[in-house]
Amino acid sequence: MTNFAVSEEKNRWLRERMAAVGLREEDMEERFVRSSGAGGQHVNKTATCIWLRHRPTGLEVKCMAERSQSLNRFLARREMAEKLAAFNGLPTTKDDKADKLRRQKARRKRKATTKYTKPEIDKDSQESP
Repeated sequence: MTNFAVSEEKNRWLRERMAAVGLREEDMEERFVRSSGAGGQHVNKTATCIWLRHRPTGLEVKCMAERSQSLNRFLARREMAEKLAAFNGLPTTKDDKADKLRRQKARRKRKATTKYTKPEIDKDSQESP
């Protein structure tokens, strides 16, 4: 696998993630397409958009988020790994973020209910004079 225009740590993470979900370079078809949108003349003249297709499953990803072709190749592969993980029923980073948000909301709700509920007054313990 080629190294992309990101840090070595991110390249290593991508290789590990692709291996974990069973994504191989040989199984992917990659095309370079002209991008559209922001980026000026540079985007209009060069093929910076990446189109990936995973042959065994038919999943497709199109990435034109950045002006750099190498960076778009990295982002497309990262997105393809996430899609393949979701397709196979494996946990994804999106699931992790949603789970973290769910726990955070539950914790806040517990704190709010304990803070704003009125304390119960036990009538048996109060003695009338």
